[in-house]
Amino acid sequence: MISIDEVGQTNDMIDRERLDVRTITMGISLLDCVSGDVDMLCRNIHRKVVSLAGDLVRTGEEISQEYGIPIVNKRITVTPISLVAAGACHTVSDYVTVARALDRTAQEVGVNFIGGFSALVSKSMTPAERLLIQSLPEALSRTERVCASVNVGSTRTGIDMDAVALMGRVIRSLAQATAETDSSGCTKLVVFCNAPDDNPFMAGGFHGVTEGDAVINVGVSGPGVVRTAVETARGMSFDQLCETIKRTAFKITRMGQLVAQEASRRLGVPFGIVDLSLAPTPAVGDSVGEVLRAMGLEEVGAPGTTAALAILNDQVKKGGVMASSYVGGLSGAFIPVSEDQAMIEATSQGGLTIEKLEAMTCVCSVGLDMIPIPGDTPSETIAGIIADEAAIGMVNQKTTAVRVIPVAGKGVGERAEFGGLMGGGPVIPVNTRSCADFVNRGGRIPAPIHSFKN
Repeated sequence: MISIDEVGQTNDMIDRERLDVRTITMGISLLDCVSGDVDMLCRNIHRKVVSLAGDLVRTGEEISQEYGIPIVNKRITVTPISLVAAGACHTVSDYVTVARALDRTAQEVGVNFIGGFSALVSKSMTPAERLLIQSLPEALSRTERVCASVNVGSTRTGIDMDAVALMGRVIRSLAQATAETDSSGCTKLVVFCNAPDDNPFMAGGFHGVTEGDAVINVGVSGPGVVRTAVETARGMSFDQLCETIKRTAFKITRMGQLVAQEASRRLGVPFGIVDLSLAPTPAVGDSVGEVLRAMGLEEVGAPGTTAALAILNDQVKKGGVMASSYVGGLSGAFIPVSEDQAMIEATSQGGLTIEKLEAMTCVCSVGLDMIPIPGDTPSETIAGIIADEAAIGMVNQKTTAVRVIPVAGKGVGERAEFGGLMGGGPVIPVNTRSCADFVNRGGRIPAPIHSFKN
């Protein structure tokens, strides 16, 4: 049982250290919405989402008020649309119609985002999956709340380089389609390797086919709380530092467990997982980078940064798994550049490069996240960045992802602004040496030898 006393212990964290529940996300299966007609498919999706999630926002607000816990976002994830819409969508325009129906439905129920305009193509693409991917520039530029993801690789199957090359072109096209808002459409698109089925965070959330009909997943966040705790451990040994982070992560996750159980009970939807990722925002004091500095680094990107991040990620997980009956999603520490004030400062000063960020992704949750890059970056270079990150995930049996924003019309050092939680930051350089001949070989990078386990 989780007592109200435990919630009371978090009051200072909420009031002074920006502790919050980042999202309550309802996952909804759309497999029973399948139809051969696009209009009927859209009606079926609308009916099911509204029937299950119609009270999601109100319930989240009630829990927030009753317990005094900020709940920042209420969101929905759905079954990957490439699976649901394959029988009805035969053109790019058909998929755009579905995306717009999802957007209207999300607006009606009042959620911040709806995730799952997605395709899972880690081995190869069906014609329907290829069409969905090709629809992404128009679909995401013509909607406000729809988020998309494409899984291009896994440890078991390897990396679909045809899909990787296509995603490089799609990201470039989406950047151009939303040029008037600093290519903000790219903030709603993630390219994964080893994507999880139960991720409550956007833009990569979708309701996996291994899930039930509906589920409540909660994402907690508390980089400010962890930073305050780490500052009390200055000068202490690594043993004491790790213990401090673990104890703090335990308290944060217990709060998330309470919110998840309450939301599940009130909505009549099973509890799924708590994702205990440290998810920063552009606000000062709500930064994973500041945690790393409190651990003893002069600046993010300094020698020792990857080791410090490895400690943080591991101890957050160790503390969190003891506090919740089910921990899942991504769970760890995010390093989204434009959403983290300390990361923004480090990239502005040239101390944090995309190569260092790639090294850091080997030990953190997800990967190269929310990184503004020059608008004239070739699609093959973007594909090469995706391939590198997917290879890290494939070989190391972890989730990795890429969410880069080639900001149309802007170059290195110019600032991009995406607004809200998406933040903004300086455009950072990428390696200009060509990888076009490598990316355009086509086919699939085979799975690593250690994937053959059964």
